[in-house]
Amino acid sequence: MRTSLTDVSVAVDTVWVIVAAVFVMFMQAGFLFLEIGFSRMKNAGTVVAKVLANFSIASLCYWAVGFALAFGGSGALWGTHGFFLHSGTNDGSLFPAMSASDAVVPAKFFFQFVFCAVSLAIVWGTTLERIKFGAYLIYAVIFSTLIYPIVSHWIFGGGWLAKNFGMQDFAGSTVVHLIGATGAFAALLLLGPRQGKYGSDGKPNVIPGHSMPIVGLAVFILWFGWFGFNPGSTLAAVGGRFAEVAVVTNLAAAAGVIGAMATIYALTRTVDIGMTGNGAIAALVAITAPSGYVEFWAAPIIGFVAGIVVVVSVILVDRKLDDPVGALSAHGMAGVWGTLSCGLFTSPRLSSLNGIGHPGLVYSGSFHQLGAQALGVAAAFAAVFTISYVVFFLIKATYGLRVKPEEERYGLDIVEHGMWGYPEQFMPVPGSEYHPPAPPARRPAPRPVPIGLGTTHT
Repeated sequence: MRTSLTDVSVAVDTVWVIVAAVFVMFMQAGFLFLEIGFSRMKNAGTVVAKVLANFSIASLCYWAVGFALAFGGSGALWGTHGFFLHSGTNDGSLFPAMSASDAVVPAKFFFQFVFCAVSLAIVWGTTLERIKFGAYLIYAVIFSTLIYPIVSHWIFGGGWLAKNFGMQDFAGSTVVHLIGATGAFAALLLLGPRQGKYGSDGKPNVIPGHSMPIVGLAVFILWFGWFGFNPGSTLAAVGGRFAEVAVVTNLAAAAGVIGAMATIYALTRTVDIGMTGNGAIAALVAITAPSGYVEFWAAPIIGFVAGIVVVVSVILVDRKLDDPVGALSAHGMAGVWGTLSCGLFTSPRLSSLNGIGHPGLVYSGSFHQLGAQALGVAAAFAAVFTISYVVFFLIKATYGLRVKPEEERYGLDIVEHGMWGYPEQFMPVPGSEYHPPAPPARRPAPRPVPIGLGTTHT
């Protein structure tokens, strides 16, 4: 059998989409290390279980329902077919929003799934060190089945924001990052701050994470993963357009680091490590929407402004809300800025190439595209916040959202998982161990069995 040029194009694009998706999947390790680094040692291990559980839940839910709602057809509000990705859905025409790519449907599905998983991972950075583990699992099902797929359809899947208003979001400043940060905001309002975060005068206290080297590793893993995130959103290797998107992405990230360093130094006369790392992340978040719409010169501007935004936002948010990793700022505020920046800097060449929306204010002198971007931000925030707040309110009223005060004091590793995340030399001294509540009186309590780590396991 002879191989045609079409066959080669399909193969090359499919390989690129899968490779890009694996890059994005690796970002889960980045989120894991970021949250571990910003946590105290007594809460480091629970992050591992959380990331594994959420990724697995999203895998199944997005396969069963989410992908169909996000991309199955061209309805205004949600998709209508492609559930469970059965063999009949390998017809690319059933997913018109991605029909320009020659990659096969399973590759496109996997790429879009890891986006959903990233957005879900963003939700939990604000909730570190005091949320019940089961709350993760409940919200993960609803988020990956309904919340993310439906709102992403409005923008990525050919829904009403893209079709009727021409909203531009190449790789997800709003779809992935603002959606995740908005869910985090809803959770945080109902969860409250960690013990000791605010003094009797209402001023915030510093609760430092235990490992800035791990945070640094996380930032570089996320930076690496973004080269799947943004360039991969071309969904095609043929033509080489992804290389241009990669350069735009890197320029913005580099400028974000410089912007954050300059801003925090101007305010404190120190180069804060966490702020510097968040400068890179915020810039990457910001360039995600315009990465396929702006020329090289605009990328450092977008990134540098994001670096300023994240520092100022973290400081202001910390006065009232306990967000240990700065997710509301790095993913929320930077996501808003990145989405709006399309309305400023989108070039005529790239708006025409993508076939969505119009050139930005700098080129056109018109506020039309900026208005479309603002509408998209407002619609996504309102929908996600409303649904998420209701979901977390119901979780709080039934299952419970927050661990008990004494459990928070001992740490979630031992409370939720019965083990410590760090080895023996980091354990509390004997006599200070956490002991879980006794089982109901109707059955005898099991005998404690020593496990050799300065505590007992029942």
